[in-house]
Amino acid sequence: MNSEIRELGYHSGGELRRSRTASYMDCFDPSTGELVARAPRCLPEEVEEAIAAAAAAYPAWSGTPATKRVQVLFRLKALMDAQVEELAELVAREHGKVWDEAMGDVLKAIEVVEFACGAPSLLAGPALMDCSPGYDTSQYRESLGVFAGIVPWNFPAMIPMGWMAPLCLAAGNTMVLKAASYTPRTALRIIELWYEAGLPPGVLNLVTCSRAEAELLLRHPSIAGVSFVGSSSVGRHVYEAAAAAGKRVQCLTEAKNHALVLADAALERSAAGIVNSACGCAGERCMALPVVVAEEAIADELVAALRRRMSELKVGPAYDRSSRLGPLVNAEHRASVEAWIERGVAEGAELVLDGRALRVPGYEGGFYLGPTLFDRVAPGMAVGEREIFGPVLCVKRARDFEEGLALMNASEFANGSVIYTRSGYYAREFARRSHGGMVGINVGIPVPLGLFGFTGRKASFLGDLHAMGADGLRFYTDLKSVTSHWFSDEEAREGSVRNSWDGMISTTR
Repeated sequence: MNSEIRELGYHSGGELRRSRTASYMDCFDPSTGELVARAPRCLPEEVEEAIAAAAAAYPAWSGTPATKRVQVLFRLKALMDAQVEELAELVAREHGKVWDEAMGDVLKAIEVVEFACGAPSLLAGPALMDCSPGYDTSQYRESLGVFAGIVPWNFPAMIPMGWMAPLCLAAGNTMVLKAASYTPRTALRIIELWYEAGLPPGVLNLVTCSRAEAELLLRHPSIAGVSFVGSSSVGRHVYEAAAAAGKRVQCLTEAKNHALVLADAALERSAAGIVNSACGCAGERCMALPVVVAEEAIADELVAALRRRMSELKVGPAYDRSSRLGPLVNAEHRASVEAWIERGVAEGAELVLDGRALRVPGYEGGFYLGPTLFDRVAPGMAVGEREIFGPVLCVKRARDFEEGLALMNASEFANGSVIYTRSGYYAREFARRSHGGMVGINVGIPVPLGLFGFTGRKASFLGDLHAMGADGLRFYTDLKSVTSHWFSDEEAREGSVRNSWDGMISTTR
């Protein structure tokens, strides 16, 4: 084995530990194809150890006032701001995102950390004095215990250290993260910053393991809830298993976002936004834009503009700041995307631009795949309906707005949807009638800021409380209602109550 290959550890009880496992999972530099690190397949007892550390840390952390808990987050934000370029470089080197996208991954994590710093005001509940004569009721948001976060490989910073940990910990819970085995190094570095910021030992823990060991997180009696981001098949299993074990669950799953381009759209600007959305992060994101529904009147012109712009993208190593399209995460995933392209051809879609033969001089070992464009993708073709997770853009054609909207809404997924138009009427109709949970009007990637929820729908989400925003904090807390009554001297002597409801009946009638 190359002596430069780093053997990673796991984080438990506030310490980086070396696993006792004999099984490790490979981590590559996607830009070169080199094996650079190996993540441990943690043993079941090591996963149990991390859960126990989180459970042991919970009483003291939940008992710490929220105003004091968030001081750790304030310091964490400052540390992440200071290390932002280091973190972006790490994302680029382990995932393959080009520099701007890697920086965006880190900045979206910091954004939610900043939002979570306001947790004390968000945790404050309603109260009413004299809700019934002499009776006062207050509601409080309380933490639940230990949460598990099961993380995908495509956003090494934003998902574990943005969507999950900040709100979970700010609410007073503790957490065990199962980092993605392909891309664990960014999360391992950020957990160091959490502890440098003053987080008490055991409040946040991180393991890498296979699905077999991860089953412990779904059923363990010490786990109160599970947050999952990943494929739909695994998400359904996570939701069913964890819910059956009585846990709170949210699962953010696959997507096949569509854009509707009307004849009145600013065509060149729309094409630029579509290419950015479809090829950014090499298409490896659930808010990618892999399908365009073009109004027939401008479809040929739009396809030509898309082809030209996709052909002009500079493909290169992620950490070259002039690259506009980086590699896919590993050889296995590249083979999967290539198989989808072959399937699209077999299904009869018109292959306008084929990226399979692309090679980057000097980086021939990297996991590159050039931008790929299909036209005339018809309903029923899997290439236009299933998530590919690569820089593959499909164009469907529609006669008008109504047919286009119907094509989009026929998708089983409803993460995001986009319209390009200069018509206020159609923009409003689209926002009102689209099934997409996150709608863009001339915005190709309608991901909201961290103070709003990430609101996927249909088969793109399982649960009822979304990630980020106020919904995110609600997911990590539960309500407690406290009703109080103070006896007068006369009541104390009387020793009786007015009815079986102990006085708590509305007197509005």
